[in-house]
Amino acid sequence: MRILFFLCLYLLAGLANAVQFDEQLRSLPLGQHMDVFEDVRGDAEIDDITSPALDSNFRRHEKPVLNAGYSHSVFWLRIDLDYQSHGRSDQQNWLLELAYPPLDRLDLFLPDDHGGYRLAQSTGDALPFDSRQIRQNNYVFSIPLQSNQPKRIYLRLQSEGSIQAPLTLWSPQAFVEEQPERIYVLGIIYGVLLVMLFYNLFIYLSVRDTSYLYYILYIGSFGLYQISVNGAGIQYFWPDNPWWANAATPFLIGSAALFGCQFARSFLHTADHSPWVDRALLGLMAFGGLAMVLALTASYGLALRLATSLALIFTVVIFAAGMLAWLRGMRVARYFIIAWSAFLIGGAINTLMVLGYLPNVFLTMYASQIGSALEVGLLSLALADRINAMKEERTRILQDAGRKLEALNQELANSNRLKDEFLATVTHELRTPMNGVIGSLELMQTLPLHEELEQYQRTASGSARDMMRLVNDILAMTELQAGKLYPRREPFSLRGLMDSLRVQYGLRAVEKGLVFELDLDHRLPDTLEGDAGKLAQALGYLLDNAIKFTSRGSVGLRVSGHEPADGELALHIDVVDTGIGFSTPPDGLIYRRFYQLDGSMTREYGGLGIGLALSDQLVTLLGGKLSHQSQPGRGSTFTLELKLSLPVQSQVLPARRPGGQPLRRPEQCTVLVVEDNAINQLVTRGMLLKLGYRVLTADNGAEALEQIRRESVHAVLLDCQMPVMDGFATCRALRAMPGCTDLPVLAITAHSHSGDRERCLAAGMSDYMAKPVKFDELRSLLHDWLLCKPVETVKSLG
Repeated sequence: MRILFFLCLYLLAGLANAVQFDEQLRSLPLGQHMDVFEDVRGDAEIDDITSPALDSNFRRHEKPVLNAGYSHSVFWLRIDLDYQSHGRSDQQNWLLELAYPPLDRLDLFLPDDHGGYRLAQSTGDALPFDSRQIRQNNYVFSIPLQSNQPKRIYLRLQSEGSIQAPLTLWSPQAFVEEQPERIYVLGIIYGVLLVMLFYNLFIYLSVRDTSYLYYILYIGSFGLYQISVNGAGIQYFWPDNPWWANAATPFLIGSAALFGCQFARSFLHTADHSPWVDRALLGLMAFGGLAMVLALTASYGLALRLATSLALIFTVVIFAAGMLAWLRGMRVARYFIIAWSAFLIGGAINTLMVLGYLPNVFLTMYASQIGSALEVGLLSLALADRINAMKEERTRILQDAGRKLEALNQELANSNRLKDEFLATVTHELRTPMNGVIGSLELMQTLPLHEELEQYQRTASGSARDMMRLVNDILAMTELQAGKLYPRREPFSLRGLMDSLRVQYGLRAVEKGLVFELDLDHRLPDTLEGDAGKLAQALGYLLDNAIKFTSRGSVGLRVSGHEPADGELALHIDVVDTGIGFSTPPDGLIYRRFYQLDGSMTREYGGLGIGLALSDQLVTLLGGKLSHQSQPGRGSTFTLELKLSLPVQSQVLPARRPGGQPLRRPEQCTVLVVEDNAINQLVTRGMLLKLGYRVLTADNGAEALEQIRRESVHAVLLDCQMPVMDGFATCRALRAMPGCTDLPVLAITAHSHSGDRERCLAAGMSDYMAKPVKFDELRSLLHDWLLCKPVETVKSLG
């Protein structure tokens, strides 16, 4: 009995320091109203703790929150509560909250009815979530208190991680009213993380920049770490998995460090400007991977201590990497530094709180979450600024590329112009020696040749004509491409045009064993207005191809048309063959220059592949349309549709070129040949001598004018392109001389397609002929312009 009496006196003496409160109390922090005993060995039981022998080992805690940091000890908390009711209620339940979820084990001991203590509640994140009396992420216990009856309670804390004990006594109403504020703060933090995660996920799916992928993984890892630390993980995600509730914290810290370092490497390009920082980040990534492995395989305490050290080193190295990038002039590093500064400050505050150097208050408890939310938002701004910087860089690159492309286009245009000029010059220069070749071969025909030489002469003449056709084709192509050709409008005979084509190509068809058919609708008018030369040239290319690609059968030329209306005739010309045919390539490719259905070196048919292109462009120039139908092995049909004007009968004038019966003989006339090329001069002189004319020669225009002043000349053959004084200037000067107004001046030009005929006539020339000069054409031209003139006129000119 005496022992029980002394025990009661001892308890009453202890309860003399009990914290007193009444029903008006809303919340009461208990950090400075509790006694703490550190059980270093961790083997003390509740009976040992409540015994008088250990009473002196309890020390009054003087700080608002117990913060023991990482410790292997067990901590016992003793709190004396004295509820003094001033109302009608003598008994009330109060709520005791310990706001630190990452505790492994937490036991609550309350007085029993026998003067001792019983285990009222055992919980912690090492136990399932169902072990908690009140289902909250923090640990909340219901404490019944009787008015004017002090009560002592004990709490036993044990954890492999940091030990924190932010204890608060709440009235139930105040606790419920306080929850929304805490939930709102956490909701804002998690909401920012979630919004930034999806925002950056959408951007990654749009731009496919790996920096966003690493950042998304970093946000996910760090967000889950925050959920784990705040107790929301075990409350909502893994309530029945205590092992993972402990392992998740170091695992997610290692994961956040791993992806955060990789994000910094990708975002700041550390491998390019700071190799040693890049190596440090790679080392931290390995450190993070090790922390993740240890979290799953080693003890929770070891993994957590390693992860906490990793977090401190991680924040410092990341901050240093951002500072170096900023110092090296990277624009995006400024947002990066500001973002990581917020995270560094929050993480440092939280870590110092965990290690016991700062008190456990709301700001220090949630500093890491607040800093991480700011960091995530600011890093998203940094990524957005990076996109803007990339856009500006792309714009600058595009502008530079545009300027370079413009310069290249200009260079290409100049190159094309020079190419066209070169081709035109080359074709002109080729025509000059070809004139000599063809002229010489034609002169050979006037000599008696034995059979072998005659065969050689025919072969050479044919080859020379083929060569000249190629030269003419190239010249036509360059002039069409340069836009130097334009259609003429002059009367011509449709039947005469078709007959000339039949004569020219019919002979080639017969030589190949083909039948040449000309079907001309007799109802069509004969005289039309248009450019007969270009029409004949376009049809010539089609006929040439038809004969080339037909080995047996026939080649036909069908001409029809619609009834004349409004002074125009819709002409319809078909070039038909029974040749090899072809499969039509897509998109009009067949009319492209140099395109050949068989472009191999072993192809059977030769040519440059420009005939159809030239034909199509010439028809387009004349205002017509070229189409085709073909089947492999069954032949082809090319159709030319063209509108030509009907000449007004009153305006049809006789040709300027004279003709008729000759009034003179060649021996009575002197012809002056003005030609700067010695070979062409020799060939033309030889042709004239064969025709019986007297011949004078001059090497340039000035020399020709001097000869005309000294000697009697009846006609002039004048080359248009010469040094010193060209043919046009020479003709104008000649016409100004006395007695030379009606002197026949016949131009010889190498440009048969470029409009030189009009230039020749405008310069005062009588007529013109294109190189190479043909024997029969020269004879016909001189016959009409010289031999058919009256004798008196010839004499007066002399």
